[in-house]
Amino acid sequence: MKYRTLGRTGFEVSEVGFGCGRTGGILLNATLDERRSAMRKALDGGINWFDTAEAYGSEPALGELLGELDETPYVSTKVTLDPGAGDLAGQVARHLDGCLERLQKDFVDLAQLHNRIDPTIGGDSRAMSVEQVLGPGGIAEGLEKARDDGRCRAIGFTSLGDVPSILKVIESGRFDSTQIFYNMINPSAARPMPPAWTGQNLFGLIDACKAQDMGIIAIRVLVGGIIAADMRERRVSMMTKETDKETEIAKGNAILDELGDGYGSGAQLGLRFALSCADISLALVGIGEPGHVDAALAASDMGALPADALEALEALCDSDFAQA
Repeated sequence: MKYRTLGRTGFEVSEVGFGCGRTGGILLNATLDERRSAMRKALDGGINWFDTAEAYGSEPALGELLGELDETPYVSTKVTLDPGAGDLAGQVARHLDGCLERLQKDFVDLAQLHNRIDPTIGGDSRAMSVEQVLGPGGIAEGLEKARDDGRCRAIGFTSLGDVPSILKVIESGRFDSTQIFYNMINPSAARPMPPAWTGQNLFGLIDACKAQDMGIIAIRVLVGGIIAADMRERRVSMMTKETDKETEIAKGNAILDELGDGYGSGAQLGLRFALSCADISLALVGIGEPGHVDAALAASDMGALPADALEALEALCDSDFAQA
């Protein structure tokens, strides 16, 4: 396992993190023995980061397993707040207290906002505006207080929603890290995209984070399971705009048809692509069974994708994955 520094936090983190969300779902769907086995494999393989959220429902299971360990891995969690309920800083405190109780911990290493940041979404959406995040009595203030009080060591947020709004939050300099959507189908957070390409353009996010020395955590590196052969029939929710499930599946098929199995399984291909970006501190992988840990560790051992694979992916992007 290789290790990278999570921005200005100084945390030395495994380049692969254990995702405890619903896409993998091991902490929600597996037996206690299977959960123990997966965690043991991860720790023995050098993985030292476990990511959960109150919305996942996996905090109690993770807390139970953490309580059995001699090791103390990094733990991150996320809070989802109600934009219409007011007292956002107070909501942060109450939600984080609940997270800590379920995790059976006095503090987490990273506490993050899970809501999207997007003033263009109305109605019943949980999206937050820039003012709700950065304004007086807002979310940043609540997270900063939690950090000052020792209930978390660092604070972050999820960079999903409206890109100009997200950039304002990044450029505020108030957050230590962010989660960024990054994968073979949509690598736009790290690079300009060609005119033919379709999908939400996230360009500028990684450069803005680098300017603030923020840690960058890559999420959806397997496109919600689309490029992982054993998960492609599962329900996949879209996390970015200007796309849909059918388009993502078609692009994933084009990638797998072009690159074949010469770089590992589809899941390993996706993880190796994320690890090819030196600006990413940590790539999260959803774990569904103990064997997925073995596959992730093997992908880390294989290392970044070689130049020929990256060039083939560039060509696919230029043709909009043969959709044009």
